[in-house]
Amino acid sequence: MSGFKHLSVNELIHMSEASNEVQVVDIRDAASFAAGHIQHSVNLNNENLAHYIASADMDKPLVVVCYHGMSSQSAASYLNEQGFDDVYSLDGGFSAWSLAHS
Repeated sequence: MSGFKHLSVNELIHMSEASNEVQVVDIRDAASFAAGHIQHSVNLNNENLAHYIASADMDKPLVVVCYHGMSSQSAASYLNEQGFDDVYSLDGGFSAWSLAHS
């Protein structure tokens, strides 16, 4: 088993509207994150990963976002291995999110 689930943009929108408990981490580079990101998401990178894992609520749903939904799968699997119970990879990544919100 992969340890994470796939999530569509529409499912993320619904999940976010239903609960403010959803954590979103964006693993794109800092410049891309600064140019645009999902509201309330955290830019996660190698420098802040350990701090994020230590301080985040491992019981709340965690959605991982990358550019196109490929790299987020590895990151989601890793975060699940670190103890996050309910982990998702956003299908289509930020590109899909941007298209849905343009």
